[in-house]
Amino acid sequence: MHTCPALFISAPSSNQGKTTVTAGLARYHTRLGRRVRVFKTGPDFLDPMILERASGAPVYSLHLWMVGERGCRALLAEAAREADLILIEGVMGLFDGTPSSADLATKFGVQVLAVIGAHGMAQTFGAVAFGLARYRPELPFYGVLANRVASPRHAQMLGEAIPDGIRYCGHLAQIDDLALPDRHLGLTQAAEIADLDARLDRAADAIGETALRDLPPLVEFRLEAAEPMPRLLEGMHIAYARDAAFSFIYPANLDLLRALGATLSPFSPLADEPVPEPADALYLPGGYPELHAARLAANAISGLSIRAHVEAAKPVVAECGGMLYLLDSLTDIDGTQHAMLGLMPGHAKMQKRLARLAMQRIESRHGTGTGHTFHYSTMTTDVPPALTATHATTGVQGEAIYRHGSITATYMHTYWPANAAAAAALFRGESL
Repeated sequence: MHTCPALFISAPSSNQGKTTVTAGLARYHTRLGRRVRVFKTGPDFLDPMILERASGAPVYSLHLWMVGERGCRALLAEAAREADLILIEGVMGLFDGTPSSADLATKFGVQVLAVIGAHGMAQTFGAVAFGLARYRPELPFYGVLANRVASPRHAQMLGEAIPDGIRYCGHLAQIDDLALPDRHLGLTQAAEIADLDARLDRAADAIGETALRDLPPLVEFRLEAAEPMPRLLEGMHIAYARDAAFSFIYPANLDLLRALGATLSPFSPLADEPVPEPADALYLPGGYPELHAARLAANAISGLSIRAHVEAAKPVVAECGGMLYLLDSLTDIDGTQHAMLGLMPGHAKMQKRLARLAMQRIESRHGTGTGHTFHYSTMTTDVPPALTATHATTGVQGEAIYRHGSITATYMHTYWPANAAAAAALFRGESL
């Protein structure tokens, strides 16, 4: 059993400022010399980049379905063993989804801070706070923070509207340089925000003017005995793409590959680097290839080395943007078509509206795998699906999983620790 101060940061909906507040909290306490571990609820790649920069430590996903209760418990207990503070950022609204942020907070007894965007709101702020705090009596509730507050008088009105028995933790002002820039898939990647550290420091300064400068209550996290991990990838060398075009990677996925015995080497197709040799398998994760399509198309060294890897019949695992990179072409949002690697027949086209967003499961001969899909492109291919995922809760048909030679490709981002045997089979090139 390990104890650590912990706080769950949620909100009534998306776009209330959860990431800014969580990052500000992480930076504030890190500047005081505390070891801060931050988690993100649900499938997300962009928020964790910001939160990692704020805390100085990798950010792992927690989700009762995708990661599993046992997996979440192990991650939290391991963090509590070394950290001075644990922060968990929620997803969407507090009660949204099945399971929800509220389910996760209740399961582990972590008190919830509700961040409420108060722009265009006065006394109704109190009603929203009351609803969040009292909707589920069993929910451990810490208090509320007003965000995007227009003036000191506005802040006073909000504080006066809070019902008795609910802690008002203060407010953050409506200041543009506290907010984090957006893009079609969410926040801009951390490395692309030139003044990110200055923004994080300003957010930390603002947190220091609120009641959140104090550590939250201690929470006990039970560490269960871990089952020995089979060394299913012992001796394998796996290369993986990692740069601004291919950055959607769960840290837990890479941890699993190492635990299974693999040695990992990153490389950058965007920098025209070759696949590190000798690579037994290759992982092309998702990201933003559409923003760098012209450069990727012109980078011959990376392309030739990936082509040689495929021609040698070595396994390739490609997810979402990684899959698009393997196709014949990719048409960007402006309608310009770019030649891709041509290693898997098909064409992809970007669009302004979301094509698919869902938690998904995949049933294979190795058991059940969990993950999600979230993309703004559509793809056509003559390759028949080897398997098809299903929606996590409705059972509706989801993403196709394609096998083309030694390539396994899909739009689905799979959380590999949910099924280590299935993940190992992918990189050994075995049938699904």
